Amino acid sequence: MDVDNKYVRFDWAVKRMLRDKANFGVLEGLITVLLNEPVHIIELLESEGNQNSFDDKFNRVDIKAKNDKEEIFLVEVQLTRELYYLERILYGTAKTITEHINLGKTYDSIKKVYSINIIYFDLGKGSDYLYHGQNKFVGVHTHDTLKISTKENGVIKMKTPEEIFPEYFIIRVNEFNQVASTPLEEWIDYLKNGHIKDDTTAPGLQEARKKLQYLMLDKADRHAYDEHINAIMIQNDVLGNARLEGLAEGREAGRAEGRAEGRAEGRAEGRTEGIIEVARKMKLHNMSTEDILQLTGLDPKTIADL
Repeated sequence: MDVDNKYVRFDWAVKRMLRDKANFGVLEGLITVLLNEPVHIIELLESEGNQNSFDDKFNRVDIKAKNDKEEIFLVEVQLTRELYYLERILYGTAKTITEHINLGKTYDSIKKVYSINIIYFDLGKGSDYLYHGQNKFVGVHTHDTLKISTKENGVIKMKTPEEIFPEYFIIRVNEFNQVASTPLEEWIDYLKNGHIKDDTTAPGLQEARKKLQYLMLDKADRHAYDEHINAIMIQNDVLGNARLEGLAEGREAGRAEGRAEGRAEGRAEGRTEGIIEVARKMKLHNMSTEDILQLTGLDPKTIADL
């Protein structure tokens, strides 16, 4: 890639640059292409006081937004890690809902949440790069969708669970292997490869071309970004080796014992040892505890004891 067209990775930009109101257009573009309707950010809702652990602010961006129909909803962007990813998605969504209902308010003030999860690791089985899901209540025998009676402004209305329950988007960045031709594909191309077309018309990517260029960073941010990329390379290298070693050991144990548990235990042990080795190397590179937490998912005590 030509250095003049080198753009910073989205996972770093969302932590350091896109929280600035002047750069909301980039986040709005991503949400717009996923929801397939224009979305406008009103404010970011995350605050230092909301965090119960060191890494909360590095993995979640809580957004209050509205559409052209003036409907208000909450959007949560997560850059999830490999450890306990489904539990983390659930935790993030629940936390977004509970944090942003005012004390003393009734439940009808709860806003719908859209959970957008961008992952850069092997999630499991599945051939698509984008998955979308939601809770539904379907009749076991009749197969109809349950509708709930609710009272709004003195009028009884019927609502389906889909109007209330969160929607989840899982973007499997590494599964995208095609030429980008739609706005969504152009976004995935940027998330994976850092590439943005010169003539892009995809919402948000025009703003990204102007504001997320590597050469526009000041010296301190450029150094921080370089360290971030270096840490990711170390992480991927060590975890890749750990997986191979764990898989080999697990297969050997499985053959010896004739049990699938041997393979699973070998993979798990190899993965854990690899993550700890990643953290150890990050400490040797003088990375902050917060960045190590964000990239490895280890607890602060384990990192402090390395």
